[in-house]
Amino acid sequence: MSLAVAIVGYGRMGRLIEKLAPEFGCEVRARFDSGNIATLSAETLRGARVAFEFTAPSAAVQNIMRLASLGVNAVCGTTGWEGKLDSVRGAVTAAGTALVWSANYSIGVNVFLQSVARAAALLAKYPEYEAWGWEIHHAAKKDAPSGTLKRLTEEMRANGYTREVSLAANRAGAHPGTHEIGFDSAADTITLRHTARSREGFARGAVRAARWIDGKRGVFEFREIWTELE
Repeated sequence: MSLAVAIVGYGRMGRLIEKLAPEFGCEVRARFDSGNIATLSAETLRGARVAFEFTAPSAAVQNIMRLASLGVNAVCGTTGWEGKLDSVRGAVTAAGTALVWSANYSIGVNVFLQSVARAAALLAKYPEYEAWGWEIHHAAKKDAPSGTLKRLTEEMRANGYTREVSLAANRAGAHPGTHEIGFDSAADTITLRHTARSREGFARGAVRAARWIDGKRGVFEFREIWTELE
């Protein structure tokens, strides 16, 4: 059965999601960008049950809450708004809808995340290993460091690596994204890196998340559900 969806944020990711949607049995019923986002309503959503939210940090919270009030589940890939997660959780829960959120919907990145967490846990007790994190994205990406790099360092801390992690970020050209975590000692260096060849991996994960969240309630981070996706 086809899943009716809407795209809130019709930029590069929104257009790529639209292109891939039919492959996953999704029908794009509505598209919103800065020119028509004010018209977002039950009528203009045209029966969409799930909406993709890929806009900007300043707009994401309002968009998610608006979608929840309209009874529409959301898949949010915007970063930089997570400090308001408690408020969003409250609104989604009160509305009886659902939200999947993540800084990165790539399956490969989520495997990378687990690999970094494991390395951090193993090296936590060896003070001679100091750590760094680095990433590069296209020039249009607004947040730096990226949400993914921040999540990587959070996972390191959660797994016992409490020493400082030196972070750096670059923005240039059209690069879809590379993230690197390294551990260095006088004896050797360990480097873990994920390089995206395109945005397609992110878009595919987001569309899979939309299929998964249809009919559900609650707030979920993508890293909690990605192993359940088809």
